[in-house]
Amino acid sequence: MMTDHKQTTKQASGQQDVKVERITAADRISGDEGIEEERKIRPACFADYPGQERAKHNLQTYVQAARMRNQVLDHVILHGPPGLGKTTIGQIIANEMGLPFVATNAATIEKQGDLVGILASLERRTTIFVDEIHRLPRAVEESLYTAMEEFILDLVVGEGKSARPLKMPIAEFTLVGATTRISLLSKPLLSRFGIQERLDYYTVAELEQIIKRAASVLKIPCSACGIAIIAQRARGTPRIANRLLRRVWDFAVVAGRTSIDAEVAKFAADKLEVDTLGLDNTDRQIMGLIAERYQGGPVGIEALAATLGEDRRTLEEVYEPYLVYKGLVSRSARGRILTAAGQAHLQRSCVS
Repeated sequence: MMTDHKQTTKQASGQQDVKVERITAADRISGDEGIEEERKIRPACFADYPGQERAKHNLQTYVQAARMRNQVLDHVILHGPPGLGKTTIGQIIANEMGLPFVATNAATIEKQGDLVGILASLERRTTIFVDEIHRLPRAVEESLYTAMEEFILDLVVGEGKSARPLKMPIAEFTLVGATTRISLLSKPLLSRFGIQERLDYYTVAELEQIIKRAASVLKIPCSACGIAIIAQRARGTPRIANRLLRRVWDFAVVAGRTSIDAEVAKFAADKLEVDTLGLDNTDRQIMGLIAERYQGGPVGIEALAATLGEDRRTLEEVYEPYLVYKGLVSRSARGRILTAAGQAHLQRSCVS
């Protein structure tokens, strides 16, 4: 029988409140493990990468063809919800090509000089991974065009009357861009990616494979039933699955268990307030508001955001995608609507 171990934390006098990050967040959160542990559980080749079969097969084909022709791989754009493995696929592409890999975030490339510093130092045929590529400033984006097409940087040297154009050759490279909001990419930039692949949420069976592999690498003993419960509540997202695995193992260790079984997995998930669909309190609050205050909808996104005290973009980018994917909430021209499946899940949650 599991015992409820409670821990209270007191704030020091004058200390500011800290916003609690969601255990079900698809983006990285401060409680996630360090780079070394992530590197351990990250697949290094397509053969070890479960799921994303369509995109994976296509990318394997393109990589193999580039190797057979001894040519640089076309630029690749990977898009879809966060936490699905875009960075991992970028690393795998470099590994399968047998070439160097460099990773950066578009938020760190603020001006043309930042881009020049990165591209000018690349080894030949390096795979450069740019996360959140939709955040590139327009001036930087325009500098990428000739770099991607001709492997030349168009620069302006000097200032005023002494300024002169300069074409600077750079090494061939493959740009792998990742974005959760492909609609924000300009058409000229998007057109320069010869390979465009969307990543979708994972099935429970695929997440079970991912959790089983991670548990083996991290030496966490797990039963098949324990793995299945974690996979079911991981919102179709490997990053969340791996995070839940570590947190459930914390509960197991404190309870004196030597492995994760169904009982400890369910107990931990309940304490984390993550239900059988992977929804947390905020998800259920959103659905409850639509059901009760707005009679099931439709309700405009602005009204919903104001009622919840959340930013509209946060609702649209963080909470809504999974609720819509699971068919619990639907979008219409008039606003958000709680579906019959959403109503049924809310009723089950109230009963349990």
